[in-house]
Amino acid sequence: MSVTNSQQTPSATGPKIRLRYFLIGFGAVALLVAGVISYFASSSPDGLDSATQRGCETVMVDGVEQLKGNCIAQHATDHAMASSPLADYSVKGIGDSNGLAGIIGVLVTLAVAGGLFWLIRLRSPGRNSPSLRSPGPRRTESGI
Repeated sequence: MSVTNSQQTPSATGPKIRLRYFLIGFGAVALLVAGVISYFASSSPDGLDSATQRGCETVMVDGVEQLKGNCIAQHATDHAMASSPLADYSVKGIGDSNGLAGIIGVLVTLAVAGGLFWLIRLRSPGRNSPSLRSPGPRRTESGI
């Protein structure tokens, strides 16, 4: 049985193609989770909100919700990013847009992470750099 040269030498593009398929699959799953599954997220307050509101009651005063009673949340204020376009897991000006906000968040996160990895790769020595390459065993013309 003869072995062809293509069977002896592993393809240099094989790992790159597998990495590309992995990254495409990873991105597709991340976008699917952010865009579809986020619509099923609970609209009720999270654990921290409910814990800080213990001892208080939410009442409407002049069309504005206010807390009455004695709780930690009475002294809470909006955070600095409360007026940003993606505050509260939605896109400002578009009702019921938490899926869209999730997709934008995934795309921004992947872009920032990809840019950082690209910069790190530029700064690190290449794989074929003499400082990283071990000399390995020397061969003579006879192969010994």
